[in-house]
Amino acid sequence: MKQLESIELFSGAGGLALGLHASGFKHRALYEWNASAVETLRYNQRMGHVSLDGCKISRTDVRDVEFHKYRGVDLVAGGPPCQPFSMGGKAAGMNDVRDMFPQAIRAVAEVQPRAFIFENVRGLLRPAFSNYVEYIRLQMEFPEYPLAENASWDQNLARLQRHKERNGKAGKRLRYRVHVHQANAADYGVPQQRHRVFFIGFRSDLTTDWSFPKPTHMDGVRLLHHQRKAGTRGVSEFSGISPWVPLAEAIGDLPKPSSRAAKKWNNHDLQNGARSYPGHTGSPLDRPAKALKAGAHGVPGGENMILYPDGSVRYLSIRESARVQTFPDNYVFLGSWTEAMRQLGNAVPVKLAEIVGKSVAKALAGQAPQKSQRSSNEALQSS
Repeated sequence: MKQLESIELFSGAGGLALGLHASGFKHRALYEWNASAVETLRYNQRMGHVSLDGCKISRTDVRDVEFHKYRGVDLVAGGPPCQPFSMGGKAAGMNDVRDMFPQAIRAVAEVQPRAFIFENVRGLLRPAFSNYVEYIRLQMEFPEYPLAENASWDQNLARLQRHKERNGKAGKRLRYRVHVHQANAADYGVPQQRHRVFFIGFRSDLTTDWSFPKPTHMDGVRLLHHQRKAGTRGVSEFSGISPWVPLAEAIGDLPKPSSRAAKKWNNHDLQNGARSYPGHTGSPLDRPAKALKAGAHGVPGGENMILYPDGSVRYLSIRESARVQTFPDNYVFLGSWTEAMRQLGNAVPVKLAEIVGKSVAKALAGQAPQKSQRSSNEALQSS
C-alpha cells in the first residue's frame, strides 16, 4: 500500500507533525515562519528524528508559496495562527492581519488533497465569531469558489451560502465534507486540559466513513460517579474509560531541575522567578496541567507553573512542559527558555495529533476516488 503523504503549514515546533507521522503520514514539506521554531525542527531533523526524515523544512511566509506542486499529496494540515481568536489575545478575529485561514484554504484549493486537518483555539467557537466560522467552513467546503475581492467577508459569506443552496449535493467544483469538532486533550490521555477546535475535511468523491475519535479518559471524580451509578447493571459506556492523567504522573520520574541529575536531561533547567497572582496560580500535581500558553509578550506565569500542596510554585522546565505536550524525550527545543516555552505553548499535543491523525488515515485507507477531480482551471472555465 502506498505511503500516505502530507504537507503542513504553520508547523511551529512540530507537535502536529510528530503526531501525524506517528499516525502513518510521511511529510513532504513543513512550512513555518518563526525562526526559533524552524531551528528546532531542523535541529531534530539533523539529529535523525524519524518523524522529520526526508522532509523539506522551510522558513517561509506561506503567502509566498505555490502549492500546486504538491498535487497528489493525501493530506494538508496545519494550525493557522490562533491569536486572532484566542481568549488571551486581542480577539480581533477576521479583522486581524494574522488570520491565516485564507492561506490554509488556498493550499487546499491548489493541492486538492484527499483530506485536510486544521486546528485552532476553542475561542474560535465563541458566539461573536459564529458567522465567520461558517464563512471558514463554507470556504473549506468549496475551496475553489472565487471570492469577490471588492466585497466584505460577510458579503462573500452570503454568496457562498447561495452557491451551496443552488448546488445542493451536486456541482462540479472541488468540494469537501467538513467536520468541526472541539476536543479537550485531557480526554485523550494528554496530561493537560487543552481545548482545541479541529476542522477536518474529506474530498467529496471519497466514500469515507469517519467520525471524530471518542474520548478515552475522563475526570476521575466524574468517572467514579458514573461507574458507581452503573452499579450492577453490567458494562456501561464508561467501562473502557480511564481517569485523566495527572501532571504528577507525566513528570514524576524526572529529577528536580535544580539537581545535578537534571543535567543528564535535555531542556531540564530550573527557571527562577515563579510567583502566584490572581488568576495565575499554577497547576496542581494531582490534576492534568492547565493549558500551556505562549503569551503575546513573553510567557504567562500561572499557566506554566507547578502548584505544590504547600502553596509554593515553580516554573515547569522546558522538558516538563514537553512531557505535558507529550513530546518524546529525545526531541530538543532550541532558543531561550521564553522562546522554547512559546514554541510549546503554541504546539498541538503530539498524542492528540496522533489519535486524530490515525482516525483520518484509517478513513483514507483503501479509498479510491469515485470520479476524477477536475483541475481548478477546468472548473472555473465551465462556471
